[in-house]
Amino acid sequence: MKNLILGSKIGLVLLCAAVMSACSTNAATQNTASNNAATAVTAEQSSTSAAVQLASVKLTDLVAFDEDDSETAWTEADSTAITLAGTSAAVDGAGATAEGGTVTITEAGTYVLSGTLSDGQIIVDEQAKGTVHLVLNGAQLTDSDSAPVYIKEAGKVVITLQEGTENSVTDGAAYVFADAATDEPGAAIFSKADLTINGTGKLTVTGNYNDGISSKDDLKIMSGTIEVKAADDGIVGKDLIAVQDGTITINAEGDGIKSTNDEDADKGFIAIAAGTFDITAGNDGIQAETAAVIDGGTYTLVTGGGNVNAEVKAGEGGMGMGMGGGGFGGQRPGTEASGDQAAAGGTPPAMDAAGTADQTATASTDATTSTDATTTTETESTSAKGLKAGGDLTVNGGSFTIDSADDAVHSNSNVSITDGQFEIAAGDDGIHADSLTSLSGGTINITKSYEGIEGGNITISGGEIHVVATDDGVNVAGGNDNNAAAGGTQAQDQFTAGTGSNLLTISGGTLTVDAAGDGLDSNGSITMTGGTAIVNGPENSGNGALDYDGTFNMTGGYLVAAGASGMAQAPGEDSSQYSVGMTFSETQQAGTMVHLEDADGNTILTFTPSKSFQTVVVSSPELKEGSYTVYTGGSSTGAAVDGLYTDGEYSGGTEFVTFDITGSVTWVNESGITTAPSGMGGPGGGGGFGGGGGRGNGQGGQGGTPPADAGTTKPADAGTTKPADAGTTAPADAGTTKPADAGTTKPVDAGTTAPADAGTTKPADAGTTKPADAGTTAPADAAASTK
Repeated sequence: MKNLILGSKIGLVLLCAAVMSACSTNAATQNTASNNAATAVTAEQSSTSAAVQLASVKLTDLVAFDEDDSETAWTEADSTAITLAGTSAAVDGAGATAEGGTVTITEAGTYVLSGTLSDGQIIVDEQAKGTVHLVLNGAQLTDSDSAPVYIKEAGKVVITLQEGTENSVTDGAAYVFADAATDEPGAAIFSKADLTINGTGKLTVTGNYNDGISSKDDLKIMSGTIEVKAADDGIVGKDLIAVQDGTITINAEGDGIKSTNDEDADKGFIAIAAGTFDITAGNDGIQAETAAVIDGGTYTLVTGGGNVNAEVKAGEGGMGMGMGGGGFGGQRPGTEASGDQAAAGGTPPAMDAAGTADQTATASTDATTSTDATTTTETESTSAKGLKAGGDLTVNGGSFTIDSADDAVHSNSNVSITDGQFEIAAGDDGIHADSLTSLSGGTINITKSYEGIEGGNITISGGEIHVVATDDGVNVAGGNDNNAAAGGTQAQDQFTAGTGSNLLTISGGTLTVDAAGDGLDSNGSITMTGGTAIVNGPENSGNGALDYDGTFNMTGGYLVAAGASGMAQAPGEDSSQYSVGMTFSETQQAGTMVHLEDADGNTILTFTPSKSFQTVVVSSPELKEGSYTVYTGGSSTGAAVDGLYTDGEYSGGTEFVTFDITGSVTWVNESGITTAPSGMGGPGGGGGFGGGGGRGNGQGGQGGTPPADAGTTKPADAGTTKPADAGTTAPADAGTTKPADAGTTKPVDAGTTAPADAGTTKPADAGTTKPADAGTTAPADAAASTK
């Protein structure tokens, strides 16, 4: 008997979401229930910190394997032999009968099958709820118009793959049913009872009609080598799929492995302890209707043709003007508008799409079913995700190589990764959770994604994480990934509803981000108490290395963020740990070393951004009140990890500026300390380009306000990179609050401050005319001192 725990334990349980607030009492509490568990999600907006912990869930919490699940032994004396010969079969023993090519088993017991059945069927119809043990001892089973193995009734059926044997089950492309109301069986191996597969032999299943292996109850795989090719789904277990071990290869037009029970909160889950999985699927690789728990194993997943087959997003890799608030043309969008949406009243500049225009938008659509008119057609979604759960998705270990046309790791509830190694190339998000994404261990390498890590809330407390994204690297509650192809794989993301609950919390681990959009983007607030975050942000001024709508409370850890200047932010002024923002009058080339040291020559930062940049923000526990000097260029004898040097001696640089830190956030340029205006975004900023929006709510620039020259010097690639969401998703008030001259009058400062009609009227010098001093007039103190 299976041993399931209560639904409240199936999912992740949010044990604690405790927030201590110093200067903000704007709190919101919400409860969301996973479709598989009573999972409470509680959060508050705060200017200080957030601590979130998730309960540990493993396979043993969900299911127990019975003694007969592992039973493989048999003897001739205690079993019935079924010998297959073409279109006929012979039975030697009790409990079964043969008529032509049809063998019917009606009693519990052990049945050993051998030989070849060229067109026939094995039917299990045991009414006493006993256990039927089928041993495939070199059996080749084929049925041209139905399921070769059809389990109508039994308490449980255990299929053993005899050691040293190869076995096969193959059906035809069309089934013949008794009447128009009948739609079962629907797979080459089809069971209406609990089904277990064990043994060390090999089983090859070809489901030409629909699914390969399907159970209407529980499906357990204990061991064996199993290869499945299916016209629709590879392996299906309605109530649960539990895998203890095995080598499983699946090539399916639909989903690779899936559970389907959406009516019982205690069922519909997938739990995997170990095994080797090689899955190529037209839709999802592994898809749990409710929860999914993976404790280990090795996984190679290719879905929807891989990331190169993803739908091309309009403006992928580019300049999302006004993201997160104000921006071009006007008022701050309503709270319903995503931080990834284009700002109200304006269209982003017309620019070239980056990199993926040659990709083919060919996500899979409807599942292949019988051409027989009597068959009920089941329409699949076009989801092509790697790992997917309708409820909570927990990964406690394993090695994953995922190439997906859609999200690589996705949950409609919470994602928890406590360990494991991930190599991800995704056509959409690398990791996505509608509620909470919790990363506490393991190695995660997202080499390609639209948005790297998404969640209604995100906590990073451990692990080594690398993210490459053509839009935002880390995005809290802002990934409305609408695109030109309606109803495609990247449908609009959903996040937990509620005001003030969207938090990015970094308390440990190492996070490295390379993003063409925003680097760290929270459509709420950010708190950092520990760990290391390295951000190589956008090269266009329509995005920022750091982007937050609420507050950024920095109390610990090490942060360095480089990127364009137009939407630059730093941690908030209420932070207990000091931060320095450096802004350059000209765009600095990728690989230009930036060095910050104190008056005693102690290194605070030695960093070489991987992309061109115009601002660098650093926050370190070593920053105190006192005198500091910034150098550019030069070299270090140390070894760089992701561009950051943590040892060695720095020399040969040119002094950029010397200044004193007297407050929590200090912005400097070549002339010294600079005071930023309130009109360039940041919390409470007076407006983005061309309007009254700003990034905040008119609260007055808390520490994250960019320098005075922000947005006036365009980076080298301005006008060449199109925003990821350009022209696809407009805020709720888009086009209603439009500047009077939008689209008709060209601003007199065209080319320095983007016009309200950006995207319809391109400034004459856009991308061609540098600021007056660009490349010709060096800062006043340039080369005044070298190190």
